[in-house]
Amino acid sequence: MPPTNRYEQEESTESLPQTQVVRPNKLINRIGGITSGIVNKFTSREKPIYRRLWFWAGLSVGGGVVAFNYFLGKIDSTLPDKSQLQTSVREQTITIKAADGSILQQQGEATREQLKLKQIPDILKQAFIASEDSRFGEHDGIDPQGIVRAVVNNLRSQDVVEGGSTITQQLARILFLKQERTVWRKLKEARLAQKMEKELSKDQILERYLNLVYLGGGAYGVADAAWVYFSKPVNQLTLAEAATIAGLPPAPSLFSPDKNPQAAKQRRNAVLLRMEKEGYITPAQRQAAVQEPLTLKTSLPKRLQVESPYFSSYIQKELPKYVSPQVLATGGLTVETTLNPTWQKAAEVAVNKTLENQGRWQNFKQAALVSIDPRSGEIKAMVGGKDFSKYQFNRVTQAQRQPGSTFKGFVYATAIATGKSPYDTYLDAPIVVDGYEPKNYSESFRGSMTMRDALTRSVNVVALKVLLDVGFEPTIKLAQNMGIKSKLNPHYSLALGSNEVNLLELTSAYGSFATQGLHTETHGIRRILNRNGQVIWSAKFNSKRALDADSAAIMTWMLRNVVENGTGAAAQLPNRPVAGKTGTSDEARDLWFIGYIPQVVTGVWLGNDNNRPTYGSSGSAAYTWHEFMEKAVEGMPVEKFPQRPKLEGRKGTIKAKPIKPGKIVNGSLKSNDDSEQDTDSTPRRRRRYYQQTEDNSSSEDRPRRRRRFRSQEAAATVSEEAPRRRRRARQTVNSEDSSPRRSRRASSSANNSSGSSSSSTSTPSWRERLRPSSTSSN
Repeated sequence: MPPTNRYEQEESTESLPQTQVVRPNKLINRIGGITSGIVNKFTSREKPIYRRLWFWAGLSVGGGVVAFNYFLGKIDSTLPDKSQLQTSVREQTITIKAADGSILQQQGEATREQLKLKQIPDILKQAFIASEDSRFGEHDGIDPQGIVRAVVNNLRSQDVVEGGSTITQQLARILFLKQERTVWRKLKEARLAQKMEKELSKDQILERYLNLVYLGGGAYGVADAAWVYFSKPVNQLTLAEAATIAGLPPAPSLFSPDKNPQAAKQRRNAVLLRMEKEGYITPAQRQAAVQEPLTLKTSLPKRLQVESPYFSSYIQKELPKYVSPQVLATGGLTVETTLNPTWQKAAEVAVNKTLENQGRWQNFKQAALVSIDPRSGEIKAMVGGKDFSKYQFNRVTQAQRQPGSTFKGFVYATAIATGKSPYDTYLDAPIVVDGYEPKNYSESFRGSMTMRDALTRSVNVVALKVLLDVGFEPTIKLAQNMGIKSKLNPHYSLALGSNEVNLLELTSAYGSFATQGLHTETHGIRRILNRNGQVIWSAKFNSKRALDADSAAIMTWMLRNVVENGTGAAAQLPNRPVAGKTGTSDEARDLWFIGYIPQVVTGVWLGNDNNRPTYGSSGSAAYTWHEFMEKAVEGMPVEKFPQRPKLEGRKGTIKAKPIKPGKIVNGSLKSNDDSEQDTDSTPRRRRRYYQQTEDNSSSEDRPRRRRRFRSQEAAATVSEEAPRRRRRARQTVNSEDSSPRRSRRASSSANNSSGSSSSSTSTPSWRERLRPSSTSSN
């Protein structure tokens, strides 16, 4: 049969004898035929390439690699960056620390005690490793063998008795992921664990885990758990107790020893068995621990405890000033504050002592104290009231009260800054300015006296006359520059402290005297750190000149005389200079003392939240100041105030703007003119209140109260045996701000005896000290 195509035709020629000569054109045709035959063979006789197995196998492998890399990149894009893997703080937490690093308060899923790994006993570490991740030291974040083992054990038990997550995976979930049970979360958890293993050592991972893992009962971390269940530190845990805690992570509520003791014991014994298999304990040790009874001694989680609650609540309110709402919402913040725990404890003791002793018989139920480093503006101690659990109102920062005579410090400072001398004299005599008539505490007048003596004796008339000479505007501006933030109204009563301020700003302002006229913004926060330990805010408050140094030094010299020879005698400290000013508002509703040494300024307020009058004196506030400062200055070097500058030839740094009243009357208003002044109505109202208190007391109550007052006097007498304390007590009793106010009925006898009171050695009776007065604010 003849060939049907060229290929077959060429094939037929292959059978020719080799001696036959092949022409060139035939050779070319043969080669072309062979090529065409090969193509036809694969196209017509073989499968196409896309139907070949090796083609799809190669395509699948390549596509899988591309898809895996894409999927891995997709997961990595949702994970924290490399710098965040060093974090050791949960989200949604805020930790407030004192200056020494001790924790004041925590919010959220916080760990009260952050232990170093070396502080955790080996037996507790081994219990967790045996229970949660026996191959912890061998894997790189994911343990395939552990996963397989967990699956097998769960199938055998027909229950979930073991998890496949490593300790590193659990830490990744605690720090960065939510607790939802999804495949996506598990994938992210595994990838995070691998990344963390590259950035952290095994010890760092284990330390973070043991401090953060939730162990039920509100306990986060092993230190909290040891306290919550056994009321002891971790280094005192027994083997059985350590195994009990280590068995909690898989299901804290199910294995909680205080809720399900039987389940807790079974879980404890399982952990002990694992520890034996891993070689951490001997069979004898395991057997002894298994036989140990489960004895609990529960306590509330330490993270719920709040130290210095008034200060801590103040810090929380200050935080929005320094960080954005978004940062606060994210949480994970550590706030380093300025509080000195030793001073804070001394402040709480001093306040409680005053309330317990003087408060009972002087009829005040609340007190507040704040202490500040005037050079830096840092708050070192803050007590905002008697009992935070009952009264959350902070009387240091929130209570607006009349400062009384403490405001005179700004009036006299303005006068000194305008160039006046402390020896300039004023006439202490009755005066009425545009219908306003100031009264001294005893309604007696001393005639001509220097500004220094007037400040020492807290004379109201002279303070008003000084204000008239310097003006409202310079006085208000200086007070604000020194730290007063509350609104000050330009009224004549400004000189006597009628405008309300709070204790924090008043104390801060007096600190400007201690720093030779420099004022630094008061604050309680040093630094704020995010959950990665990075500083996101730090305090940088620069000092500003509020008063020239010479005027500040002169004022300190004058205020020292108040403590040494005037109304603040109870605040004296041995071998240490003290300056300060007492203050008493109308009807002794507010009792103040603001005092300072070169390194510290401290303010004290005593009174009642309902603004009821007290029977007390500002001497009680000065005494409270002394009780606190006596502890605060322990170990503190003694510094002296600057020497008083020369008074001759001084030039003012503030320009006075004298007030020009419409009408000045040198004399007193008629006693029956109630429409112009309330100085008559106030004593009558006070007498009426005092009489009502006496009338409402039963005959049985009166002797008891009298005995209590007498015992108080006896106790005071015993404590004043030293000559210096006797002198201080006599000065306090005879001083103006420290003396209880007397009624108009007793004022005449007070006037007659005012000249000889300084030489008298007798102590007024309790009736004299408790009798209310009829004076305006001192």
